[in-house]
Amino acid sequence: MEYRDSADISGGNVVTAGGRSGGGGSGGRIAVGGVGGIIILLLSLFFGFDPAAVLGGGTAPNTGTQAGAPLDQCKTGADVNANRDCRWKAYMASINNYWSGAFQSGYQPTQMVIFSGQVNTGCGAATSEVGPFYCPQDSKIYIDVDFTEQLLQQLGAKGGDAAEAYIVAHEFGHHIQNLTGIMSQVQSQGQQTGPSSPQVRLELQADCYAGVWFRNSTADPTGPIQKITQDDLNRVVDAAVAVGDDRIQESQAGRISPESWTHGSSAQRKYWMSVGFKSGNPNQCDTFSTNNLGG
Repeated sequence: MEYRDSADISGGNVVTAGGRSGGGGSGGRIAVGGVGGIIILLLSLFFGFDPAAVLGGGTAPNTGTQAGAPLDQCKTGADVNANRDCRWKAYMASINNYWSGAFQSGYQPTQMVIFSGQVNTGCGAATSEVGPFYCPQDSKIYIDVDFTEQLLQQLGAKGGDAAEAYIVAHEFGHHIQNLTGIMSQVQSQGQQTGPSSPQVRLELQADCYAGVWFRNSTADPTGPIQKITQDDLNRVVDAAVAVGDDRIQESQAGRISPESWTHGSSAQRKYWMSVGFKSGNPNQCDTFSTNNLGG
């Protein structure tokens, strides 16, 4: 993934919390320790649930700045080379630029909070083990960037900037679902599971939205993303496959239980990410009106 040095990334709304300084430093990492961490991961599995449902709300200990320190030093694409934390602003700026034009009315940008260890959110106190998530209560994306890198490695994904951007774009997709009301409709039906459940359809649509953004990410000649390579796309597909419910269940428990799926199989996630990328059209991401969920 290549960044355009002259691109303005100041529109990428990213702040630091939980001890991160925004200058590349971080606090301690929290590893996924065997099945326990994966169980939490299967409940939240990267994306779009209310962590208070798992953590019971509450307040995290104050380990540093709580959701407020912006990455002011990250102004252009060239700054990514000087400060790797700036890449998160580049992702957010590009994704926001796309959706602000694609969303027909009532669009509202979102903010990403990068933290280390634990953070207070509108959905309650959250720790790194929850994984990257979107909180509909405060309309923000939360990512422990160090933990996320470690998580991708543990799940067997190649990682890299494109894989990270996929995660952010998926989370941003949940923000779009929140704005359209789709998320609240699914949540009102309770925590249903299974390969064709509303919860899985919600996640697959967010994957599709991520694919749509990737297809359009280089269309703006002044945008932050200058080039997407075939290797980048391979890494995106690799990440989507790595976080399939069946892949994680088999690797952690030695068996696959489709009735408990909340995010979809590797084949389903790869399929809908591909639908989004091939079409470049969010209108093709209606996972709720089809019987073909891609395996």
